[in-house]
Amino acid sequence: MDQQAIVLKIFEFVILVFALSLHEAAHAWTASRLGDQTARMLGRVTLNPIKHIDPVGTILIPLVMLFLPGARGFLIGWAKPTPVNTRNFKRIVRDDILTTLAGPGSNLAAAVASLLALVIVAKTTAIGALAVKELAVMGGIDPQLMAASPIVSPMIILFYMGIWINLLLAAFNLIPLPPLDGSHIIRHMLPYNALRVYDSLGMISLILILFFGGPVISMMVSPAWAVFNRVLLAL
Repeated sequence: MDQQAIVLKIFEFVILVFALSLHEAAHAWTASRLGDQTARMLGRVTLNPIKHIDPVGTILIPLVMLFLPGARGFLIGWAKPTPVNTRNFKRIVRDDILTTLAGPGSNLAAAVASLLALVIVAKTTAIGALAVKELAVMGGIDPQLMAASPIVSPMIILFYMGIWINLLLAAFNLIPLPPLDGSHIIRHMLPYNALRVYDSLGMISLILILFFGGPVISMMVSPAWAVFNRVLLAL
């Protein structure tokens, strides 16, 4: 593995950790705004990764996906779940759904912010415009162009990865299977007996995510990714 490949993997890992921290901080901040201070009292309303890191989901699994030969696929991970006490909400169903959606919503907002950053770079620098279009078309930047823009090109790659990873996290967490965010929304729509079965899926839910999560995420992300790429190609 060459030095550039290692640097790109480090970029991806750093972006993932930030995206996970943003996701959990958004849950905590929204819960606090809606009346539940549990996460705020635990210091979770912060982008500091130390407050959110899960050793397995934030460190081990992503590093295995990045560096173990044959294990690379979607770069997905998770952080420590944000504690939420729904009894502190004034309108439990509405506020719980809003708190849940804040996580994926923050990742979608980060993807849009990354896109806007790429637009600004492309509009303000000639090399930036070339690098953005090349990245959108080829999925990479020519080494000669990288050498000609040692500051702009890494910035562009970071923002481009930021779009992809944040879209992946948003889609992954919206899968309606426990313990993902999507399940918190679905469970409010189920009758009591169905809810008991749904909450007890346990290992079955994990198997479904492992075997079918990739295709489902791809189906969810592909339309948004195509729109983002069209915007970059139009610059």
